[in-house]
Order: sequence, then C-alpha cells, then structure tokens
Amino acid sequence: MNTRYVLTLCTALVVGGALLTGSANALGKADEKTPINDSWLTSKTKIALFADARVKGSEINVETTQGLVLIRGKVDSDAAKQAAEGIAKGVDGVKTVKNDLQVIAPAKREAIDDKDDAITTRVNEQIAKDSSLRKSGIHAQTNAGVVSLSGEVQDLMTSAQASWTAWQVPGVKSVKNDLTVKEKA
Repeated sequence: MNTRYVLTLCTALVVGGALLTGSANALGKADEKTPINDSWLTSKTKIALFADARVKGSEINVETTQGLVLIRGKVDSDAAKQAAEGIAKGVDGVKTVKNDLQVIAPAKREAIDDKDDAITTRVNEQIAKDSSLRKSGIHAQTNAGVVSLSGEVQDLMTSAQASWTAWQVPGVKSVKNDLTVKEKA
C-alpha cells in the first residue's frame, strides 16, 4: 500500500474519531437546531481534502470564519487547486470558499518552503517587536513569498500597521491583509 494513502487513512481516522467524540456530546442537542460552528467546518473540510487523491490535503491549510472557508498552501497543478476549491465548496455548511492556493512545481517546493518559513518567522518577529501589534493576535503565513495576515484587530490603523510591518520584511513579495476589524459595540 502506498505510504501516502496509509497516512491519509490514519489521519482521517484520528480526526474523524475526535469529531465523532465531540458530536456524541451534542446528540442530545441536535433537535435544538444548533448552528454549525467554524471549527466543525474546518475539520470537515480538512478530512475531505485528505481523503481526495487529487490534492495533497496535508499541504493545505484551512481556516473558517463565519462559514467562509479560506484554503491556503501549495499544490502541484491548476487542476489540484480547482479540485481543492470544489471539495471545500461541497462540504455541508460552507457558505463560501476563498481559494488562496498557489501552484508550485514539486521540484521547486522545498527551496520555496524553506524561504517561506524564514519569511514567516521574520514577519512574526517584527510583529512581536511592535508594541501596538504584539498582543493583537495576528497570524502570519507565507506562501511563495506572499504573506497572508489573518486574525482580528481593534481598528483599521492596526490593520494598516500590520500590513506595513510585513511589507518591511526582506523577501516579502506581497501582503494579503485578511484581518478583520472588530466591530465596536
């Protein structure tokens, strides 16, 4: 048996078992029309991506906010990118999918992954040095030199400061600011 399929099966079983355990606790509340939460959608999407041979689900990051699923990472082809988006859209409860997957040939991926990890580390270090950003809960991730910022910030100025800080890091090609500004009560 192919090692990838064994790993995929094991991962799906572990994650599926955890989901079943959590959902068993919610069975008594099923008739209360409890909404599907973002963690549940993230887990279901990850399992669906792992189970599909067209994509390497382990190389795709999934984040969910209010039913919007964001998929990021690197895939081998445009077909794999489109397949991953279709898989995510097919998960029950997903409202929309934002596909930030990047197509990178496997031969180039190792060098790019090393550079991306270093860029992510430098961006996070810069954010930690800035007193206005340090405790803001901003998450940075880099794919092929493109830094994606996610999380929730207090105001638009903090969001802009985070983008500017990321831009100043050597090796950054561009910055995607997916930060959400908290609504004031």
